[in-house]
Amino acid sequence: MTAEDHRVRAGRRTVELHRPDKVLFPADGDHPAYTKADLVAYYREVAPFMLPGLRGRPLMLERYPDGIEGPRFMQKNTPEYYPEWITRAEMRKEGGTVRHTVCDSVATLVLLADQACVTPHRWLSRVDHPDEPDLLVFDLDPAEGADDFGRVREAAHWLGEVLQELKLPSVLMTTGSRGLHVTVPLLPRQDFDAVRGFARDVAGLLVARHPDRLTTAARKRDRGDRLYLDVQRNGYAQTAVAPYGVRARPGAGHRGWRSGRSRRRARGAAARTGWASASHEFLQAAPGAAQSRLL
Repeated sequence: MTAEDHRVRAGRRTVELHRPDKVLFPADGDHPAYTKADLVAYYREVAPFMLPGLRGRPLMLERYPDGIEGPRFMQKNTPEYYPEWITRAEMRKEGGTVRHTVCDSVATLVLLADQACVTPHRWLSRVDHPDEPDLLVFDLDPAEGADDFGRVREAAHWLGEVLQELKLPSVLMTTGSRGLHVTVPLLPRQDFDAVRGFARDVAGLLVARHPDRLTTAARKRDRGDRLYLDVQRNGYAQTAVAPYGVRARPGAGHRGWRSGRSRRRARGAAARTGWASASHEFLQAAPGAAQSRLL
């Protein structure tokens, strides 16, 4: 590979790749290995759909420098060696501040992939209103060992019905893991305590309607085989996996590194749960249009 092959054009910038042939996802059964160059190519392809959901949000970066079978670390603070054109946001924490990375360009997305960031996790608020979220997330988490995705679809359908009763727009997203996220776009007018309290009330209503199927019990031993409605992500500096983010799972490349497949999969999941609300693809690809119509 020549030195020129190590450089990738990303928007208005050229980003240098380091060890692009590094295997991040080892071969798995019938699935081939996927390299850092493959990860970069994927994120370049989905950038038009992914960036609207990332811009202005502090990130926590899930990195695997030695591949997904090696150590994982979660990076919050932006290293000093990152280029000066990377957007940074100084966010408060207990006893100080953290300088988070903000992904507002294709070049930033490519650079993060070059840093072996497999999965970016985004805040539910933006840097200009960090205490007032503009997203509310319900995490539908199936019971440990449960392999029936029908339970997750069932819960998503019930939650969608309640949100429609409340005349709230909502968006369904596969997480790349076992569950689903249901996201409600908000105007950033209420603080996290108020938003989390509302989410807890909605979850409580659903549990009251379906006590044998759903639970809000935080302790796993108290859940039994019921699906957990998790609303704890709705807090300051809490994060959720970004739409179109790759997950550190064997064969992840095979299961949907192509943006077309990702969009079809999201539409299929929405159709199977019976939702009539906007698809996640629509909200993320054109957030201005979506929010002007839905809020």
